[in-house]
Amino acid sequence: MRILVIGGAGYIGSHVTRAFLDRGYRVTVFDNLQTGLRENLFEEAQFVHGDIMHPAQLRAVMTGGGFDGCIHLAALKAAGQSMLHPERYAEANIAGTINILNEATAASLSPIIFSSSAAVYGAPQYLPMDEEHPKKPENFYGYTKLEIERMLGWYDRLKGLRYAAIRYFNAAGYDVQGRIKGLELNPENLLPIVMETAAGIRPRLSVYGDDYPTRDGSCIRDYVHVSDLAEAHVTAFEYIRKHDRSITVNLGSQKGVSVLEMLERVRALTGKAVPSEIAGRRAGDPAELVASAAKAGELLGWVPKYSDVDTLVSSTWKMYEKFARH
Repeated sequence: MRILVIGGAGYIGSHVTRAFLDRGYRVTVFDNLQTGLRENLFEEAQFVHGDIMHPAQLRAVMTGGGFDGCIHLAALKAAGQSMLHPERYAEANIAGTINILNEATAASLSPIIFSSSAAVYGAPQYLPMDEEHPKKPENFYGYTKLEIERMLGWYDRLKGLRYAAIRYFNAAGYDVQGRIKGLELNPENLLPIVMETAAGIRPRLSVYGDDYPTRDGSCIRDYVHVSDLAEAHVTAFEYIRKHDRSITVNLGSQKGVSVLEMLERVRALTGKAVPSEIAGRRAGDPAELVASAAKAGELLGWVPKYSDVDTLVSSTWKMYEKFARH
């Protein structure tokens, strides 16, 4: 079986590529290396340097590849930046995806496994958040993901393009076997920022708010190991191949970890002081976000293997300690 992984040199994409290779698939990575890294490319996978903004480049790889499916991970993903530069996010995420869908349908390439996000939900109206939760994104990034999901639904209905929309909660961690070589560029999530502080790359960690209605006053989030996410892309592809129907699923550990709890585990497992300070709340930060991933378990048999806090922390520190400045 042959798989095209668009965005396969990035943080999540490299883990997805590795998961398909581990299962014996023949993989081609298509990436413009804007945020992806050459050191995250594997010798066993073919690499095509290309950009989703250029339909002819997509056409060339899709029509000549004999692919059995496509993984779509190419997107801008910084929620805060999306509120400052919506035009960039509209072009890269929405227009870029339209190019992918049009070229995929022309090449009869199906299914597409799409990297979506819990940002489609917005502020939680109940917890844990399942797939039926109201979709009211609070940033433009989340809006782009929701609009892409809606387009996928129409292409399924009108063109027979099957898809899986996989809504990630907070991706974290690194391959436990150390096969991913490049650090995520410009991370905005908690764990890599804590690690940058532990490694001396940042002077201190800012904890945004300690007065939330949570067990220790800091925000609680659902962290899922990136290797567990990657495995779900494989099983989602195989599910659609078997059942010929599209699906939408959440992926999360279904357990909440607070900012202060994560900070203390990093200190304990790295032996680093990790200087921190309490800062004011950030606008739009809900007190708690926790997923229901029951549907992924039911349909895909998906059970996270690496999403416990200690594995998340230890696998991430193995990457960051190489760059420690003290």
